[in-house]
Amino acid sequence: MDYEAIVIGGGHAGIEAALALARLGRRTLMVTQDLEAIGRLSCNPSVGGLSKGNLVREVDALGGQMGLLIDASMIQYRVLGRSRGPAVQAPRAQADKALYAALARRALEAQAGLDLFMDTAVDLLVSADGARVEGVLTERGNRIGCRALVLTTGTFMEARLFIGEWSGPGGRLGERPAAGLGEALRRRGFRVGRLKTGTPARVRSGSLDYGEMERQEGEAPEPFSFLNDRLTRPSLPCWITYTNEETHAIIRSGLGRSPLYGGAISGRGPRYCPSIEDKVVRFPGRPRHQVFVEPEGEGTDEMYLNGLSSSLPEDVQEAFVRTVPGLRRARIARPAYAVEYDYLDPLGLDASLGSKLLGGLFVAGQTNGSSGYEEAAAQGILAGINASRFLASEPPVVIGRDQAYLGVLVDDLVTLGAEEPYRMFTSRAERRLSLRQDRADARLTPLAASLGLASAERLERFERRRAGIAEVAALIEGRRITREDVLASPALEPHLGESAAAALRDPELRGCLGLLLPGLGEGRRRDWIDSAELDARYAGYEEKEARLARRMEKAEGMRMPAGFDYRAVAGLSAEAAQKLEAARPLTLGQAARVGGVRSSDAALLLVSLLRRSRAL
Repeated sequence: MDYEAIVIGGGHAGIEAALALARLGRRTLMVTQDLEAIGRLSCNPSVGGLSKGNLVREVDALGGQMGLLIDASMIQYRVLGRSRGPAVQAPRAQADKALYAALARRALEAQAGLDLFMDTAVDLLVSADGARVEGVLTERGNRIGCRALVLTTGTFMEARLFIGEWSGPGGRLGERPAAGLGEALRRRGFRVGRLKTGTPARVRSGSLDYGEMERQEGEAPEPFSFLNDRLTRPSLPCWITYTNEETHAIIRSGLGRSPLYGGAISGRGPRYCPSIEDKVVRFPGRPRHQVFVEPEGEGTDEMYLNGLSSSLPEDVQEAFVRTVPGLRRARIARPAYAVEYDYLDPLGLDASLGSKLLGGLFVAGQTNGSSGYEEAAAQGILAGINASRFLASEPPVVIGRDQAYLGVLVDDLVTLGAEEPYRMFTSRAERRLSLRQDRADARLTPLAASLGLASAERLERFERRRAGIAEVAALIEGRRITREDVLASPALEPHLGESAAAALRDPELRGCLGLLLPGLGEGRRRDWIDSAELDARYAGYEEKEARLARRMEKAEGMRMPAGFDYRAVAGLSAEAAQKLEAARPLTLGQAARVGGVRSSDAALLLVSLLRRSRAL
């Protein structure tokens, strides 16, 4: 055997898979088409966001690289969802895309036991009985052996680009596709489908009128990685503007030349990140759509038009972009385009991300029908871990839905499949209060330690953080509300004699911790105090959430009444109602597993069924 493991692809899934394998002591080779393209942020130059920030912190807690990469390359940081509860708050950062990619390649090149090789995989080598993978065949005729292989081709497998009437082979503009592998997998009996994604135009910063746009500053940066205490990165502003009726009229006039509406593209695109032409068609009554104008890095003047993804012809793109305030004299450096690519049906995988058809093959990232850098990285580290365990004939690691967003992501993919690019949302998790981003280390670092992926530094920091949070929690639990406290703050009256932990559960008493324990911050980290306070404040809600999850498990066999009107269920998402009307499931359990139905939708159905039964 030439290598114990091979990773195909140098994107975010491939990076995490290759590093995990090598760090676990496996002689590993990464095969990628272009060493210069490793770690590229193909679309939005950002990492994190709602639920996605949780995934980044989970990858880091498992010993992965993405959190360290964004910490070292961020150019703006914000916490999304601050006005909402902690379960949906998550960090997001704009990245200097060139620096991020350079750091990713440097991390791979510095990793002992990992080699990089520039070539294109065109087929898998399999055993004589067709039961297990034995290597990879490349475009230049190289036959490289291995006993485990992780496939992470992203948007490149048999990929084709579309800009209006023009189309051509490519995984990114200016980069050729991975041709041959998709057809080879089809011949070997894999279920292969087509998906579509896209990206907006990039415009020159000097051609924009920032006086016509709303400036959006970043916040003081905080680390994604538990290995970092503080960051000193620069902060560049982003900008907000809006489309208008003139924009929409130009887009509608160009739909006849759109590959999306002309039938040239057959793959399903991401429902939750549609092109601007798709938004104009689907929401004809909406007078405007938001556009975020975001820098691509310190070393370039290209700006990313977040919200204007398109595959319309270049002349139409230039015309509609120049109707947007702030962009009226915009010079386009790179046009928007769509890319259609092959993916493997994730129903052909088990919960380890291992193939059910071919032993030793693991698949991760957009090759599984997911979307997003964060979803890819999370799958990549799990696939790398389980490829290593396969090599050692050890049982696979399976992450539970109650353990991590990674567990929700993988379980959804391998049980529901992916008819369109899958995107992670907080609402997909039944136990999202327990999956807060600030506690990812408590949930996953012990697992990383047991696997051998937690460095000595990570373990030392983890133990110090765990002890610090426990100390604060003990102080909060031990502090009793006294008569003097009530005199100082009458709102504490209902909690006289209770612990500060119990009082914190009262939503009217937010911010009272500083009053009850004024010296708490002396010599203690702010993030330890915040985590302990949130643990105390939401303990009751987490217990309620756990009870509801157990209730849902017991209620799986409840029958859905014939002719049940899903659209009449208050709070049920329009997508869920549409999918359920079409599927007509017989039981609540079947309803919960219909693609597009979230855990929150299933909970609403349960409540509706219980009310209906009581009314009969």
